[in-house]
Amino acid sequence: MPEIASAHLRATPSRPGGSRRRAGAAAAAVAGAMVLAACGSGGSSSSGGKPTINFYSFPDGSGAVQQAVDTCSKASGGRYTIKYNKLPNDADGQRQQLVRRLAAHDKAMDILGLDVTWAPEFAEAGWIREWTGANKQKASEGTLKVPLETATWKGKLYAVPYNSNTQLLWYRSDLVPTPPKTWDEMLAMSAKLKKEHKPSLIQIQGKQYEGVVVWFNSLLASAGGSVLNPDATKVELGPPAVQALTIMKRVATSPGADPSLAVQQEDQNRLAMEAGTSAFELNYPFVYPSMKENQPKLFKNFKWALYPRVKPDVPSRVTIGGINMAISSYSRHPDLAFEAALCMRNRENQKIAANKGGLPPTLSALYDDPSLQAAYPFRKDIQTALNNASVRPMTPAYQNLSIVISKLVSPPSKINPPSTEKSMKSQLEDALASKGLVP
Repeated sequence: MPEIASAHLRATPSRPGGSRRRAGAAAAAVAGAMVLAACGSGGSSSSGGKPTINFYSFPDGSGAVQQAVDTCSKASGGRYTIKYNKLPNDADGQRQQLVRRLAAHDKAMDILGLDVTWAPEFAEAGWIREWTGANKQKASEGTLKVPLETATWKGKLYAVPYNSNTQLLWYRSDLVPTPPKTWDEMLAMSAKLKKEHKPSLIQIQGKQYEGVVVWFNSLLASAGGSVLNPDATKVELGPPAVQALTIMKRVATSPGADPSLAVQQEDQNRLAMEAGTSAFELNYPFVYPSMKENQPKLFKNFKWALYPRVKPDVPSRVTIGGINMAISSYSRHPDLAFEAALCMRNRENQKIAANKGGLPPTLSALYDDPSLQAAYPFRKDIQTALNNASVRPMTPAYQNLSIVISKLVSPPSKINPPSTEKSMKSQLEDALASKGLVP
C-alpha cells in the first residue's frame, strides 16, 4: 500500500481468515521466543554511554513519527536516545512480532505501539506496565474520553493514546450537492445516479479482515447494540445485530455495490474513488491528502460529512481506531520510557502527525487549533465522530472474536441476517470461552 495510507492501517488491522487455535498461537509465540532472544532485539540498550529507548510501532511513511523521535531524543538533553523500530505493515504481523519478543522477556523493548484492541490481552499477560501517579495524570489530561477507554483495562490505564482514527463519509459534491444523513438515503442516491449513468458506486471495506469487522461494529453500535455486555462476559448481539447485517447485505446487493466489494480494503476504496467511478466512500482521513495530490480536478468536489446514521434521529457511532503507547514490563529504563512516550505524543508532535499523516489527534485542544485548518479542515467532524465513537469488544479474547465475525460476514452479499446473527452468537460464545476451533 502507498505510504500515505499508513494512518488508516492502524485503524483497521488486517486479520486474514484461516483455522487457528488460541493455544496454537500462544505456542508459536513461545516457540519463536528463544530464537528472537538469540537474534537480538532491535538495537543496543545504550548508545555512547546513554540509554537507547527502543520504540516499536507501525511503519509511518509520512515522516511524522521519525520527526517526533528525533525531537524528543534532542529534548532529553542527552539523557537518552529514542530508536524507532518499524514493525510490519499489517497488524497481524505487528502483533506477532511484539508477542514473540515479549514472550521472550526481551529487555530491549521499551515503548510499544499497540493497536487500540490489544491493551486487555497485553495487560492480562503481564507484558505492559500500568500508568500511575504523575504519568497517568499527564496521559489523561486533555485526552479525548473514548481514545482513553481503549487504553484502559479493568479500571487501570495501561497505555497513552498516541493517535486516533475514525471514518467519515466522503462524497462527490458535483454528483451529490447535499450528502446523505442515513444509509437509506445513500442507497437511494446511489441508485438514482446509476439510472442516470453517472458515477454511483459506494466504496467500503468488504474483504474478510478487520475492516469488515469495523464496518459491522459501527453499524451495530449505531443501531444501539454491542457485541459483548459491558464487563465482556457475555455475547449480546440480538435485533441490533440483525439490523446491522441487513444494511451490510443491502449495500452489497445494491446498484451502487462495487463489483470488487468482497475483496476491498481501505486503499482499494481510495483508488476507486480517485478513479472517478464512485460517488461515496466510507474511509479514514488519509484519503483527503491523497485525493488532493493525485486527482486535483476531482479534489475540488471532494467533500466530507459524518458517517451515515442507521436510525434517522440517532447519531452514528463509528468504530474508533488508532495507536496507543504502552511501556514494556521488561524495559531496562521504564522511567525514561514513560517520559519519552509522553513527549512523542505531546501537542506539537500530534499536530505534526495530523498535518503530515492525516492522523487524528487524541488531545481535545488540537481540534480548536486554527493552524490545523489548511491540512485538516474536517477536524471538527472528526472530533464529533470521536466523541460519539464506539469501541470494539474490550477483552483479551478479541483476536478470536474478530476472526469469527469477519468469517461470518464475508462476503457481505451472502449474509442472511437472522441466521448469520444466530451463528455469530453461538460461535462468539465459544470463542469467548476458548472452546473449539476458531474459523
